[in-house]
Amino acid sequence: MAESTGKRPAWHPYAMLVIVMLLWAGNSIVARAVRGDIPPFTLALVRWTGAVLVVLPFAWRHVVADWPRLIAGWRWLLLLGLTGVGAFNALLYSGLRFTTATNGLLVQAAIPAMVLLLNWLFFRTRAGWAQVGGVLLSTAGVLLIVAQGAPLAIVSVDFNRGDVMILGAVLCWAAYTSLLRLRPDCHPLSFLVATFLIGMVAMAPLAATESAQIAAMRLTGPVIGAFAYVAVLPSVVAYLLYNGAVRDIGAGRAGQMISLMPLFGSLLAVALLGEVLHAYHLWGMAVILAGIIVAAVPSRA
Repeated sequence: MAESTGKRPAWHPYAMLVIVMLLWAGNSIVARAVRGDIPPFTLALVRWTGAVLVVLPFAWRHVVADWPRLIAGWRWLLLLGLTGVGAFNALLYSGLRFTTATNGLLVQAAIPAMVLLLNWLFFRTRAGWAQVGGVLLSTAGVLLIVAQGAPLAIVSVDFNRGDVMILGAVLCWAAYTSLLRLRPDCHPLSFLVATFLIGMVAMAPLAATESAQIAAMRLTGPVIGAFAYVAVLPSVVAYLLYNGAVRDIGAGRAGQMISLMPLFGSLLAVALLGEVLHAYHLWGMAVILAGIIVAAVPSRA
């Protein structure tokens, strides 16, 4: 995989990841909002089919040029497509049908720590103290928001099968992030098309099991809007930015930025769902941002 040219400023990958986390937070809110209108596997299938149709015209010449590399690296492409595109979204959308937003935030707070753990298990990459401290600090900020400023409230949270599904999604995404270093040396658009196609094919048989729900589905404005949003912004745009950021700053630091998702989720809930912003939101945001700043400091393993 090509290394970063170093021409971009050091803050550039972090700015890209801020945009990514905002788009992915919106993805979770949209999936939760339409859970009664769109079956989860159908939503995932439409997401990746739409994403392929959007990106393919721009990627076709790169796919043709990179075809030998894509074929040579098909095993890693398949693994990355199944974990980060297919399984992650299927589990996330399914889990959001059964769990609360609070539980979903709590489970997803495990992603940064899981990325560091898998980096060590797969590649024996040891995180520096700054990264470990940053992950712990950001996780504490997420828990502060989830617990609404009362840390002891965490012990009273009830977990259900939706939380187990989202935990599975967390494991899939952590694996995807860690294994991105093994992707074929090809153009970013070629990689995007290949993995999106894998996700689309994986979702097709699962969506077929929802035929009765699909037949009853009404194509209202919100449903069409949800399809359009998930196919373009958290898919094509966000995956391009995320993959590039992982290439530039590594899986550990990129994974750390996922702590912003619960923070943005809270802000979007205030803006779109009319929820109230409390003092514990502000304190939690401050702690999350402090953790990200600490983790961004270069340190030896």
